[in-house]
Amino acid sequence: MTRPQILAYYFPNWHRDSRNCVWFGDGWTEWDLLRAAQPRFDGHRQPREPALGYRDEADPVEAAIDIDLASAHGVDGFLVDFYWYEDGAYLSRALDDGLLQATNIGDIKFALMWANHDLVDIFPSERPGANHRTLRTGALTREEFERFGHAVVEKYFTHASYLTVDGAPWLSIYQIGSLVEGLGGIDETVDALDWLRALARKHGFPGVHLDAVVWGFGVLPRAVTLESPEQLLSALRFQSASSYIWIHHDDLRTHPFPIGDTNRLRSAAFDEYERYASTLSLPFYPNVTVGWDPSPRTEQAVQHVHDEYPWNPIFDATPEEFVDGLEAARDFLVRHDPPSPIVTVNAWNEWTEGSALLPDTTHGHSYLEAIRSVFGLRGGVKRPDR
Repeated sequence: MTRPQILAYYFPNWHRDSRNCVWFGDGWTEWDLLRAAQPRFDGHRQPREPALGYRDEADPVEAAIDIDLASAHGVDGFLVDFYWYEDGAYLSRALDDGLLQATNIGDIKFALMWANHDLVDIFPSERPGANHRTLRTGALTREEFERFGHAVVEKYFTHASYLTVDGAPWLSIYQIGSLVEGLGGIDETVDALDWLRALARKHGFPGVHLDAVVWGFGVLPRAVTLESPEQLLSALRFQSASSYIWIHHDDLRTHPFPIGDTNRLRSAAFDEYERYASTLSLPFYPNVTVGWDPSPRTEQAVQHVHDEYPWNPIFDATPEEFVDGLEAARDFLVRHDPPSPIVTVNAWNEWTEGSALLPDTTHGHSYLEAIRSVFGLRGGVKRPDR
């Protein structure tokens, strides 16, 4: 098997953003939540402490450090969580001012994972079951979708380091239901995606490689009338499907609390990946998740109880358990042998959700070293076959 590309999700809320300053106070970032985190039970590993410090990711010098770490440990690219609402881009300075201005950006690939979900105020969440205010709505109208499309194609797709598959720029979409809802239905969405492909062709590309993040198809809005993911993705002409994080594929309420069963979570995710691989007619790319602990996004004075996000059980996987996940993804790809194999990793820097490849003061570089151990470096001698 060809060595897969290892693509880590990159969460960009570690820099000063103008909207955040209005909503949460001047200079606020999620570092404030991480610093304020407290242990909720004996042995709870909070606050997580980044070994490189509380950095400004919009600084290209800092971004260059991340790129060096990634390329030295077998991470081939970043799938940057990209936000665009009716008033334009949000949290974009991490990419625009940081990563893309780094002197070594040519050492790594990047692509966008359009995080087109509603933005709700959980910074922090006051209590379980709270009716949080909606800051922005993720469903875009056709007019706003076209503004988004022009920005994505002209600013990012044309960058020399942008990830392509068979020449087509990669674009992941997080919520297919939100996409269809905003555009007004399946036919309208087909037309909008055809417009996006045509725009890409005008810029010299053969089209767009659309990747669907598959989860939550049971709660699609009324605008989605097709019964199965296979029908929906076929109608919209996606080229691949992938997963964002393991917790999307298991019922966390059935796990022990406060510490969930990492091995069971991994098994549940890969069982669902097998179902996707057998029922979808397009390639499915597996995910490996570092961990899960969103307790920094909860009000620290409120008892941590077992309820909906972010009041969940935690999964603090050891580096050895992370290796188990990487090996499961490798074996999955060997069995199914999709074209242009890819493994996604959650995440490069999701500190406030307890999922970071970046070194911390407990495990150091162990998670990064695990990737290099299992998959080697692109162009190196180590191969993932068994």
